[in-house]
Amino acid sequence: MRTRTLTLSAAACAALLATATLPAGASATANPRSAQEGSVSAAALLAKVTSCSQISSGKYRTDEETSATVPVCGKNGAVFWKADLDIDCDGQVTARCNGDTDPWFQDDTAFHQSNGQALRADSLPYVVVPSTSSIWKYTSSGIKGGGVVAVIYNGKVEYAVVGDTGPTQIIGEASYATASALGIDPDPETGGTDSGVTYILFKNSQVSPIESHSAAVSLGDSLAKQFIQSN
Repeated sequence: MRTRTLTLSAAACAALLATATLPAGASATANPRSAQEGSVSAAALLAKVTSCSQISSGKYRTDEETSATVPVCGKNGAVFWKADLDIDCDGQVTARCNGDTDPWFQDDTAFHQSNGQALRADSLPYVVVPSTSSIWKYTSSGIKGGGVVAVIYNGKVEYAVVGDTGPTQIIGEASYATASALGIDPDPETGGTDSGVTYILFKNSQVSPIESHSAAVSLGDSLAKQFIQSN
């Protein structure tokens, strides 16, 4: 639920090792893991999103000062967009995500864990969707909190959940853990990447509990296979 007023820099040259999601309720720091998840390749998914049937009424900016160039596109069973990736570190206060490490830090997320706490950005891969506006209402497209998202970057697929909402006119943001898993600099102030990220959101999906990354991967892999078959 952040409002960014500064452009984040491009990713650092040295990609960081991916971090692992913790089980629900865990509080320890994350461990390294592989970013390629599931059995469906990045190439197979990208082959299905080469053209856009625009469903948004307008287009989004990737940052405050950029022009609006990013549409939300529709496919069978999913919506998608291609944008940058800014770092969302909102939610639970941790050593990586707090008011000192992130100038835009907020201690809450739009959607919450099963115990009512905010999500943990440095261990849970999640994606930010634009808040409802005249451009697009995400709920009207079957997108909901906890919905599964395939995030694709540099030949890697990372499954995430819809975990937060952002500005009404800006798109292209995901959690610290999402970026780290994809080899993108996850620093909330200086990290992120300016382009090359594809977000495929599967309609009418929901991970339960939302904080279970293993459940997101399992459901995401199944939905990705369906997506390939139906498009």
